[in-house]
Amino acid sequence: MADTTEGTEAADRLESALTGRIDPGTLDEIAGLARLVPRAEIARLVHTSTPLQSAMLFRVLTKEEALDVFEDLPPAYQAELIGNLREPEVADIVEGLDPDDRAELFGELPASVASRLMKGLTPDERSMTSAVLGYPKSAIGRYMSPEVLGIHEDWTAAQAMEVVRARIDGPETVYLLPVVGPGRVLRGVVSLRNLLAADEDTIIADMVRDSLSTHALTDREEASREFLSHRLIAMPVTDQEERLVGILTMDDVLDIVDEEDAEDLARGSGTEPLDRSYLSSTIIRLVKSRIVWLLVLAVSAILTVQVLEVYEDRLDQVVVLALFIPLLTGTGGNTGNQAATTVTRALAVGEVRVRDLGRVIWRELRVGAVLGSVLGTLGFIIAGLVYGWAIGLVIGLTLLSVCMMAATVGGLMPIIAKKVGADPAVFSNPFISTFCDATGLIIYFTIATTVLGLS
Repeated sequence: MADTTEGTEAADRLESALTGRIDPGTLDEIAGLARLVPRAEIARLVHTSTPLQSAMLFRVLTKEEALDVFEDLPPAYQAELIGNLREPEVADIVEGLDPDDRAELFGELPASVASRLMKGLTPDERSMTSAVLGYPKSAIGRYMSPEVLGIHEDWTAAQAMEVVRARIDGPETVYLLPVVGPGRVLRGVVSLRNLLAADEDTIIADMVRDSLSTHALTDREEASREFLSHRLIAMPVTDQEERLVGILTMDDVLDIVDEEDAEDLARGSGTEPLDRSYLSSTIIRLVKSRIVWLLVLAVSAILTVQVLEVYEDRLDQVVVLALFIPLLTGTGGNTGNQAATTVTRALAVGEVRVRDLGRVIWRELRVGAVLGSVLGTLGFIIAGLVYGWAIGLVIGLTLLSVCMMAATVGGLMPIIAKKVGADPAVFSNPFISTFCDATGLIIYFTIATTVLGLS
């Protein structure tokens, strides 16, 4: 407990030193405090500090510690940090990265900087990095590790183990070994456990089993979701001719899924995802991530104003109708958002496909009918007791209709987005709320006009 308290106090003092005025004496203090702070806390401070402050902290870390921390940072933040490090420090860090991590970093750097760093790599590292950089950013090949240990189907178990021992430090993983035939065509996989348990004379072709693989040009989120749904530890990556070109591992998949989930969450809430931590983001960066969506939603909200203007005479006749507008629009938006979130998630994990559009519409229509019946009954009773049964009937029927409409639209929009190649999250909460607000008001005033005999 004493060590934990001392580490926490040192972390607080280190954070204060980083944010204060920097002079030669402060650098010595930072170096002394960094030796007392746990590595996990160092990583947090680097991630939440400005690139300049992080660079100062990096300079007091050992090469191994700096590399461990650097690998955990988002690529965009890595690129900013590199601009504040000295050339030898940058070269050491870049050389120590895996090819896929290095490719992500180079994708964020100016072309001239990336080219200069590429020239400083060894020929083997340069070749592997270039291979990964050749794939689009959206393709899983950009995130695979080209350092894959493939064993030939004609080898014996003893020959395969000899190769594994000789190259144990190179590949990203050796727990799952891809098996290749002539031309490095993928035949299947063999687990290290089975290889260790096999007789030395056993032919690898007799041990191979089928395995899920993915093409290098497959969308990164699609491949990652499939990886997780099958609970794999690694997955071979092939080219269009089924030749082995790399391997996808759990840490790569988790990074991709975390990034995609953060992006969906941000866009579903009407913002753009941040490419660095909140505390290290500038005010301008935070504003830019929100202002575009606010402007789009503000313009789209004009539609709701236009609907109210059309039905202004009905409101003049029965003023009490205005009291229920927030309830009805809020219910419609919330119902649509719930459906959209559920279907978007089902699309992401492969439970729903575009061809299931009809089934989703029919299912959400029924869900909306049940939800609307419950809320409509409550609305009818409460509004009827307070404002009269005619008003209660208007509110009850509107809640039923709005819930059915909103649930159907909420389930429909993400699938349409998927069909046209757009991000389903973009068509989620913000736009659905605006659409359901305007449509819900039209339904509301249409029912009120009919039930109350308005003109």
